[in-house]
Amino acid sequence: MTSRLPHAPSAACGEPEGRLVAEQFATIDQYISSFPEDVQIILEAVRRAIRNVVPAAGETISYRIPTMTLNGRHLVYFAAWKHHISLYPVPAADEAFEQELAPYVAAKGTVRFPLNEPIPYDLIERLVALLVQQRGGQRG
Repeated sequence: MTSRLPHAPSAACGEPEGRLVAEQFATIDQYISSFPEDVQIILEAVRRAIRNVVPAAGETISYRIPTMTLNGRHLVYFAAWKHHISLYPVPAADEAFEQELAPYVAAKGTVRFPLNEPIPYDLIERLVALLVQQRGGQRG
């Protein structure tokens, strides 16, 4: 079975892609600081986009990646990989939103945003808002 864990920070710098995260991070700040500065900026912006929707979200590390929680339950995961940022899970959506997400859908329940293209933070916010809505949670 293939692991879907993000690669070690050194992989973002061009080392072989098969290497998985070896470090355990206690906080999202530690996770983010392990990447090159340009990726750190994007990860922080993803974190802000999520917080724009859910200001009271909790933060933890789960499956070795940043995880935002709502009412004590995991809401959305995000991770940096060698060539993209991933968010998990992808909520059920209407056809129009699914078409908007389509270029980024990598697998069932996963979207990937290439690092060499502008990150659609507004799309991330709408995705998170839909997750919150489907959970019946409050945005905080």
